[in-house]
Amino acid sequence: MAPRSQVVADWRAVDISGMEGLGRVVDVIPIAAGQGFKFRGASAVLFVCTAADTFTLTAAPSFAGSYTSPGNVINHYYQRAATNGTVAWTRVAQSASNAVVQASAYTTAFEVLTSMIADPQDYLKVSVGGSGLVTAILHDLVVQRKPANLEILSA
Repeated sequence: MAPRSQVVADWRAVDISGMEGLGRVVDVIPIAAGQGFKFRGASAVLFVCTAADTFTLTAAPSFAGSYTSPGNVINHYYQRAATNGTVAWTRVAQSASNAVVQASAYTTAFEVLTSMIADPQDYLKVSVGGSGLVTAILHDLVVQRKPANLEILSA
């Protein structure tokens, strides 16, 4: 019988039945509200937000740059009427905007594809109007790295 794991690229053991996603396909900023970060190293960013709040997307050419609206790039979002995964997601259409307004304390998710943001804007930020929480999940990474070697995004 073949062994269940093998050493890959001499930096970690990989279980053949699955592979870790962090560094291979995703990177995560768990507390991203009001935090600028570089997003060009991924195909898209999924913003997962909680609370009844306004979530406003802005972009800048550098981390310390002036963040402004990237245009009306959000025309829908998804909401879940619970924060614990006990109900299904619902798609909500909206007039194109750079903000999502959530009137209820739901889980809200929206994606920004890298292709939606014009060059040279390399940094994104989602600000909240009140006490909303935001997690940014960068997915489909352009370069795969072990987690310790991932690029520092907020610098």
